[in-house]
Amino acid sequence: MKKAFITGITGQDGSYLAELLLKKGYEVHGVIRRSSSFNTGRIMQIFQDPHSPNPKLFLHYGDLSDSTTLVKLLSKISPDEIYHLGAQSHVRVSFDIPEYTTDITGLGTVRLLEAIREVGTRARFYQASSSEMFGSTPPPQSENTPFHPRSPYAVAKVLAYWATVNYRESYNLFACNGILFNHESPRRGETFVTRKITRAVAYIKAGLQEKLFLGNLDAKRDWGYAKEYVEAMWLMLQQETPEDFVIATGETHSVREFCEAAFAVVGLDWEKYVAIDQRYFRPAEVDALMGDASKAKRVLGWEPQTKFADLVKIMVEADVKALQDQLAGKVDLPI
Repeated sequence: MKKAFITGITGQDGSYLAELLLKKGYEVHGVIRRSSSFNTGRIMQIFQDPHSPNPKLFLHYGDLSDSTTLVKLLSKISPDEIYHLGAQSHVRVSFDIPEYTTDITGLGTVRLLEAIREVGTRARFYQASSSEMFGSTPPPQSENTPFHPRSPYAVAKVLAYWATVNYRESYNLFACNGILFNHESPRRGETFVTRKITRAVAYIKAGLQEKLFLGNLDAKRDWGYAKEYVEAMWLMLQQETPEDFVIATGETHSVREFCEAAFAVVGLDWEKYVAIDQRYFRPAEVDALMGDASKAKRVLGWEPQTKFADLVKIMVEADVKALQDQLAGKVDLPI
């Protein structure tokens, strides 16, 4: 039985990846941060009581700022595969907390790579890189496109990317960068623009919200389905040699188009409800991202299945149902 170690297991990607690996027969270990409130909502459907016989999912307290704990966990678990998804991943917020973002997103990767080297494990390593690294470089963007980061988050991801390459070349680690373009789902955090839109659609349709305030409606992104993207992560670590891959749909759509598609799912005209708030603009904007994932298709046999309109529909319908369940008392309302 293979063992997998996941940082960021409670996030969108981590939860989908954990589900995938459990279905493949892995023993899965995830790192979670200590919190005074439960922060494991995305993995409750796969949670296993450690007291139950033969559990396959284990959660460990730790933090990417704590290198000692990372060393201890890797020594104790001895994983076959390490998926590094943990980060401060909100681009707009990274402008407000650049030092913390650099420490966790950038140096956190260095700490984990150094822990791998210190322990001496031969585990295969996946680093979650980001299309934000390309920044203002014109699309389409591939593995050979130069980086031009436009946010502290993107700068930190560039640091993590090159650290992974450096450790691969310096210490012969099986280490891969997955350069994932925007990938969304009903599990996306509610402050990210796609989920902010789909959640607002549900509340506006129910008469519980009047306006949706957004920033740059003209920003264009390559949006895919996160549930499909985690399979690409797994495929990267099953290859004979470690390489870096762009994972994307090859299509680009604006925030404006996302709004139009999302409100259309419930039969509403988005222009009646969306307003602009300057506070949501970034100090340095990324105008357009569109990935060229031809290498992933050729080498991994991976290509996206869910189209843009279908993804938007999945997210809106999930938020509509979640709100209906709340109002019907099927789930606890926030206090």
